[in-house]
Amino acid sequence: MREALLVAEQSSTDDIPIGALVLRDDEVVARAANDRRSGTDPTAHAEILAMRAAGAALGTSRLSGCELIVTLEPCPMCAGAAVAARLDRIVFGAWNDRYGACGSLFDIPRDRRLHHRVEVVGGVLAEETGSLVTRFLAQRR
Repeated sequence: MREALLVAEQSSTDDIPIGALVLRDDEVVARAANDRRSGTDPTAHAEILAMRAAGAALGTSRLSGCELIVTLEPCPMCAGAAVAARLDRIVFGAWNDRYGACGSLFDIPRDRRLHHRVEVVGGVLAEETGSLVTRFLAQRR
C-alpha cells in the first residue's frame, strides 16, 4: 500500500491522487495513477490503467493470480473491471462512502450473481490514504 500511496503522491496529473498497483507473486507488474484530467478518457482511473498495463505486460486479459492494490476503495466501474479480469484480490486503503463498490455502497467483487468473486481487503493505511484525497479536494474547493 505504501508504494501505491507513493504513486498517488507523485502523480503529475491534476486528477484526484489515487495510486494503483497490480501484483503477481508479490512482484509489481504495473502501476498507475488517475489520469482522467490530462486526456479525454473518463475511464482513466488508476485501477483501470494499472489493469490495462498488467494485461499488456502479461500478454493476457485474464489477471488470475494477480491482486490490485489501490489507495481508495474502487468505484463500480473499477470493481466490475476487477471481476471481469478475474483478479484474485483487491486491497484498498480508504473507504469511499460516496462511490465505493467493494463494501461501502455496493459489493460488486463479492456478488454471488457474478461469474467470478474477488477477495477484498479494505482499510489498509486508511487514514494516510484518505487524508491524501481529503487534502487534494480541500485545495480544489
